[in-house]
Amino acid sequence: MKYFTAAEAATKWELSERSVRNYCAGGRVAGAILLGKTWMIPEDALKPMRKPRKVVRDSLLDILKREKRSAISGGIYHKIQIELTYNSNHMEGSKLTHDQTRYIFETNTIGISDKSIRVDDVVETANHFRCIDLIIENASGMLTENFIKELHRILKNGTSDSRKSWFAVGEYKKLPNEVGGRETTLPEDVAREMKALLSQYNATKEKTFEEILDFHHRFEIIHPFQDGNGRVGRLILFKECLRNNIVPFIIDEELKMFYYRGLSEWTRERGYLLDTCLTAQDRFKKYLDYFKIEY
Repeated sequence: MKYFTAAEAATKWELSERSVRNYCAGGRVAGAILLGKTWMIPEDALKPMRKPRKVVRDSLLDILKREKRSAISGGIYHKIQIELTYNSNHMEGSKLTHDQTRYIFETNTIGISDKSIRVDDVVETANHFRCIDLIIENASGMLTENFIKELHRILKNGTSDSRKSWFAVGEYKKLPNEVGGRETTLPEDVAREMKALLSQYNATKEKTFEEILDFHHRFEIIHPFQDGNGRVGRLILFKECLRNNIVPFIIDEELKMFYYRGLSEWTRERGYLLDTCLTAQDRFKKYLDYFKIEY
């Protein structure tokens, strides 16, 4: 059998000699043998094909940042702002409709209604939009006390609560509170408990879906703020899913009671909350499918 040198094969294949040697060393030229420092290539050897470059798709977070900064209307950023804000606020007693929530986001005005509207509902809706912007811009960062407090400060800024002397906006609670009839961490212990929770959570770089839910449960048990804990907690959930490249989710009215049950049963049976959030995740994937976003 006749053999070519790497230089001769390079001329025949219209490649650089270095590329031919690399192909031989990588086992991509059938029958090539190394004699001393010279590669000998069978005359009938086929020219190796270049490996197709791996196409790197934009992540959901990349797309959210781009749509937010470009003020793109009608995309996934637009969808998340309305769905997450409406559902999370609705769980906490907001009387704004889905259409009113959308109208506020799209026009920065209040739609005409024949029913009275609570000012706090409007203010907290506008504030929640800003909170979502904050988690998008800071999704890749480590979770800290200052970041969590900033979410609360933005959410409750300008509300009637912010004018109460005993209500600490952007700071931990001053008075004991309950959630679902259950006692929560006392005010004097909150700072210590939050530091311990974040220290343990941040000890590992990459989080699993279950670890993120466990943090959420422990956060809600501490209930560090006077009010707004549920919304801040769900914003953190969304952020941490984005940070760990996990499909996020939104708890809607249909899943609300299953979600509450899951939180209350977490220490005894994690399956309730896991199944509920996985169901919500499956629903969120339909948004991603519609907008042709890979996950």
